[in-house]
Amino acid sequence: MAYEHLRVVRDEPIHLRKKRGFPRFPKPADPRQHGAQLARSLVELKESPADFGFDSRRLIQVSVVEGFRPEALEAILGLTVVSQEGNSIALLFSTDEALEQVDAKLTKLSKDGQVTHANLLFALNGFSSWTPADRTGAALQQLGLPDDNSSIVDVELWPLDRRDERERMIAAFEELLRENEVEQLDSLNRESLVLFKIRVSAPALAVLLSYRDVRLIDLPPRFAFGLESIRLDINALPRIDPPADNAPSVCVLDTGLAAGHPLLAPAVGDTQNFIVAGEDASDHDGHGTRVAGLALYGRVFDRLPDQFLPRLRLFAGKVFANDGQDQTRFVEKAVEDAVAYFHDHYRCKVFCLSYGDGNKVYDGRHVRGLAYTLDRLSRKLGVLFVVPTGNQSALPDNALEAFPAYLHAETFRLLDPATSLNAITVGGLAQFELDHQAQRFPERIESSPLARRNQPSPFTRVGPSIGGAVKPDFVAEAGNLAWHHLRRNISSQRLGVVSTSRDFADGRLFDDAPGTSFAAPQVAHLAASLLRFAPDASSDTLRALLGVHARVPGESSTLVPNDAARLAVAGYGRVEDQHLFESQDHVVTLVGSDAIGLDHHHYYELALPEDFWGGRNRPREISVALAYSPLVKTTRIAYRAVKLSFNVVEADSLEQVTGWFNTNRVAAARKLAESTFANINATSRSKGTLQCATWTYRRSGARKLFIVVTRKDEPWNPEPNVPERYSLAVTFRDLTNADANIYIQVRQRLRQRERVRNTR
Repeated sequence: MAYEHLRVVRDEPIHLRKKRGFPRFPKPADPRQHGAQLARSLVELKESPADFGFDSRRLIQVSVVEGFRPEALEAILGLTVVSQEGNSIALLFSTDEALEQVDAKLTKLSKDGQVTHANLLFALNGFSSWTPADRTGAALQQLGLPDDNSSIVDVELWPLDRRDERERMIAAFEELLRENEVEQLDSLNRESLVLFKIRVSAPALAVLLSYRDVRLIDLPPRFAFGLESIRLDINALPRIDPPADNAPSVCVLDTGLAAGHPLLAPAVGDTQNFIVAGEDASDHDGHGTRVAGLALYGRVFDRLPDQFLPRLRLFAGKVFANDGQDQTRFVEKAVEDAVAYFHDHYRCKVFCLSYGDGNKVYDGRHVRGLAYTLDRLSRKLGVLFVVPTGNQSALPDNALEAFPAYLHAETFRLLDPATSLNAITVGGLAQFELDHQAQRFPERIESSPLARRNQPSPFTRVGPSIGGAVKPDFVAEAGNLAWHHLRRNISSQRLGVVSTSRDFADGRLFDDAPGTSFAAPQVAHLAASLLRFAPDASSDTLRALLGVHARVPGESSTLVPNDAARLAVAGYGRVEDQHLFESQDHVVTLVGSDAIGLDHHHYYELALPEDFWGGRNRPREISVALAYSPLVKTTRIAYRAVKLSFNVVEADSLEQVTGWFNTNRVAAARKLAESTFANINATSRSKGTLQCATWTYRRSGARKLFIVVTRKDEPWNPEPNVPERYSLAVTFRDLTNADANIYIQVRQRLRQRERVRNTR
């Protein structure tokens, strides 16, 4: 029997988290020698020519030990943190006076072995400049300018915290462009992201690469959408009724939409072009129409030939140029405009952005412009973005033999915006194993699939994201590839994801193509469909519900047994929709939301009935997912302003648990949590903003379990007194006893506890 999900309620009391003091860094074996070495690198820096910028300060690069917070250097007057690049590199603006003060301290340290702020100096390894090579993006470095006389590039400036400095910097940079006759095509000015799209020559590029205020210059996005057609009879379609007027919506941000497609038209609410004002949003590429079919219906292949009944309203914003070439407007700006429009006019909450910038492979440092844009909009508007990991088109020559080991090469890292922490990132799974040749000649060995069903797609990209955050969050069907033995090349025919085709007027209702772009809309469909059952659910609640119902397919677990590698490829797994929308007698889901203050703990006792624990020894699962959308900043490796985490603790009573955490006996609590065999440990899952874990119990015997949610902030958080909202989802499963009736018992226990609270 199906039931609505229950509500999980927080228990009292709330406790403050015990904080650690300022970190102390190891004292070098010879402080004098350390001071002398730093002094020499500082002298070399001061003697090198300074790059010019909007003011006279010098940009200095400081090598620091891991764990050092660069804001501590601002204790020296005249030093201002600009950014933290990697775990061991900090960039600062420095006045001449500040450099002299540092020089004096180093001189004293090298002479006496001690000085004020000695702990800060012990954390430093050396000084240097930010060079043109540091400012050159990976794609620009690898490919160079397409045309030395006129090429489009994207320029990122330092996103300075002070608005007046940021405006002065932008004005000075625009003047520099005019002086060098560089054409400005577009610009974007946000608190933590400043971008310019320009048309530049090779000589002008050299000038910009030596300009102090330039953070990075790179080639603009690449688009490469393959198309393999499948022809089905348009006359065989049944009549398609439109969704209800109050149906939830899903919005596709892509290359536009063939809105007249007979499977899509009944559900289409509005389409808009956000690249060229006044032009329609027609899809001349086909990518957007494929994505839309999957966002509206989910796995289209499973609905063939006649199970098409749209239950969502479909909206589409054209944010990519049709050919993807020479696009003169930032995708970031088009996406922001589109989200504002569909959110304000139609209250759209779920957005599918099936896009990956092939020129922005994550380098383990900062997230890039589009990922930051999505993180900021997620928090500001309370919307949910679903994006793909991106695809890798250049496979190794021995891909058939090297799969899946090659997926963990640096070249297979995530593409922007897949690193976005507050968005859902989706990787790929293989679905079909026989390509076109294998189907034509079943008696011959024409080709071999690189992946088997439910294994990672051979082209999917892998995490983690910034700070080691789990990415992708989920996986879904994205297609497969095969090695053709005679032709000695890679084939994708009939191995892609089936969806709606823009060429429906020619009789092509459907086509297929491989790519994680077609995995993302399947998850977006599930997220939007949850709103049919919980219309007021927040974007974080949607993420938590998806997460608590995700499982890694067994075929992927067997292929990639290493825990860290599996997380990087498959994340929390594929979302299973069997019990996603409603609970059953033997599978119960609880959902709740709250807001937690700085350095506090929240406690939840799980209302597990005796029947769940009783009877013979058998597997029982308890899954927990936490989701939140923190403020972010691109100039810190500590990208999240707020860090939430959770533990599941076995104890005799709530008082025992609160005693552990209130007296800083966290180690004991963690030991108990780890003893319950979570499939993903607390350290790994807590690095992201969607955190999921499952505990499996095989022995019978009653026990009490508690969830403890903890908040701690980064020093740079500008809103420490603002409670951080989060959502929590919990699922209990009796894996072998489908006749178990635990739902009614859990509901009764929750009602009983609620009555007790109301009488206090």
